[in-house]
Amino acid sequence: MANRPDQSKIATVLRVTSGNFLEMFDFFLYGFYAKYIAGAFFPADSEFASLMLTLVIFGAGFLMRPLGAVVLGAYVDRIGRRKGLILTLTIMAAGTVLIAFVPAYATIGLAAPLLVLLGRLLQGFSAGVELGGVSVYLAEMATPGNKGFYVAWQSASQQVATVAAAALGLALGHMMAPDQLAAWGWRAPFFIGCAIVPFLFVIRRSLAETEEFAARTHRPTTSEVYRTLAQAWPIVLGGMAMVMMTTVSFYLITAYTPTFGEHELKLDRSLVLVVTICVGISNFIWLPVWGAISDRIGRKPILIAFTVLTLLTAYPSLRWLASDPSFVKLLGVELWLSLLYGGYNGAMVVALTEVVPAEIRASGFSLAYSLATTLGGFSLAISTWLIQLTGDKAAPGLWMSFAALCGLVATVFLFGRGRQAAREELEAARA
Repeated sequence: MANRPDQSKIATVLRVTSGNFLEMFDFFLYGFYAKYIAGAFFPADSEFASLMLTLVIFGAGFLMRPLGAVVLGAYVDRIGRRKGLILTLTIMAAGTVLIAFVPAYATIGLAAPLLVLLGRLLQGFSAGVELGGVSVYLAEMATPGNKGFYVAWQSASQQVATVAAAALGLALGHMMAPDQLAAWGWRAPFFIGCAIVPFLFVIRRSLAETEEFAARTHRPTTSEVYRTLAQAWPIVLGGMAMVMMTTVSFYLITAYTPTFGEHELKLDRSLVLVVTICVGISNFIWLPVWGAISDRIGRKPILIAFTVLTLLTAYPSLRWLASDPSFVKLLGVELWLSLLYGGYNGAMVVALTEVVPAEIRASGFSLAYSLATTLGGFSLAISTWLIQLTGDKAAPGLWMSFAALCGLVATVFLFGRGRQAAREELEAARA
């Protein structure tokens, strides 16, 4: 018996987001275990210096994202969505395996941090187009009137990775002594990530090309993609500013939470990981909900509402938390920030697929996303530095507020006369 259309759509969403899960799973692991990675690969006299080196290497992977967006994005726009997603999974898997098996600094010296850096750069290069490729695929296979709901599952799959990574960390914390966890236990989740790679390859290879892409009569050459990208720079930069709100808030409430809660707030690591799990579940719920709502009332009002709410509440809520840290207060603040992130991102990702010209949808989306993530990816390091500079443990809220301001300005531009003027200029350049 043939599968019903709704069953087929669900299976396709699961297959296309599977690689996205691996990418985010590995990214979260690095943030979650930053303290242990610092001790293994970046020993220093100062705990702050060691942690900062680790977080800078974490951020270095994001520097490769724009390059991956341009190179791999052009490939996806020229060759197809399916082949591009298989290629990104291959590169991501290579970086994951490298980080998982690199010996510690005590064993191979300077080669250890250099190999970790290489692994992060490979992951960043792949991630430069993974999110864009998945988002575009979901947008092109969505049923009419439900594009926001479908595209939201790109981000929702990241939340599954957040929960899985945090749950593993919680389990390891109970099963191992702190010295065992620091010596080798932190590698176990990376090994698990390596073990699921073959399974992900099998299910992603079963993807079909999107009907929208297959129906195109003209496939742009690489030079045409690059030329259109250059001509569409106002839209790309506007998209980058719009994504800033997403990427900064996402990494602050997920990957940074274990380090912030344990290192800055001095809370028990197990309790902080429980908060991270709750945030992942909360994000998973809010993203498709607000994606579906954006299908009904439009993207712009949601984007404006949540950027304004973030501007008004991000720093005050963290200030309240830092004044008297507790598990309950951390959970409450993180769940509030999760609502802000989920509401905004549920509408933002699909909006970005709509404002970028169709012929550079993958590369344009990926470049805008990657440029923003290059800044947002350093949120862990920036937040740690801001706290050290100001002595204010709520300082990450200032960084999040700045990102919200970027999102607000970009929304007004991309959904107002600025976007129309940019499109008219692009059409004139083509003529």
